[in-house]
Amino acid sequence: MSEHEIEDLVADSIRVLDSHTAPDDARVRDWFVALYGFQDGYDCSFTHFRVLDILLRRGHTYRFPLDRHPDHAARPERLDTLTEFTGLRTFDEDAPDFDGYRSWLEDGYVDPPFLYCDAGTALWRRMVDAGELHGLDAVPPRRVRLIDVVREIAVAAEREQDAELVGLWYAFGCATLVGGPAGCPFDVDELAEMPAVRDLRAVVRRTDALPIARRSPYAAPVEDTDDEDLEAWWWRL
Repeated sequence: MSEHEIEDLVADSIRVLDSHTAPDDARVRDWFVALYGFQDGYDCSFTHFRVLDILLRRGHTYRFPLDRHPDHAARPERLDTLTEFTGLRTFDEDAPDFDGYRSWLEDGYVDPPFLYCDAGTALWRRMVDAGELHGLDAVPPRRVRLIDVVREIAVAAEREQDAELVGLWYAFGCATLVGGPAGCPFDVDELAEMPAVRDLRAVVRRTDALPIARRSPYAAPVEDTDDEDLEAWWWRL
């Protein structure tokens, strides 16, 4: 079953970033890529169509007629006979290098009558090479840290007086927002000096979002431990 809380969080964050960032700010596409990367770490459904108008406008997702696919001339029947939403990547489950279905968007997807691809994917690169995308649309997304994206979300959410969105993000803690698979690689002093962390915590204080964070199903508040404990520090504002 999909984790709807994560899906809603990402969709709401995309909306608030779009609403409070200049239309020509190229960073927004990078932020969206990071948000969907975060969502991919959970059991979530495909949710692009919730905010498709934003994704198209911001250059995260591209839409083409089916006959613009690079393989259409050689194999038109593969695309023209599709009648429902279909991911175009095929998998060989018996192949020695098969590692699951996480890359299913890499070769694009069809929702008749259109072909779609996301920036940075294999089909996007083929469309760039074919001359279908130009200028900034042909520039690969930059890798950005999740904490930097969450800082932007929090600042935008504060403008909308949306303490709920601020608290829900803060609930994930420093291991998720600043760290990675091995946890947070910084100590308390380093964490406290990070501009994105400092700004996020300031927004949490101003919006009184900490109680919201504590109620999140993804929160694991830690308070009664050594002062050097990262998670304990995170939950003391």
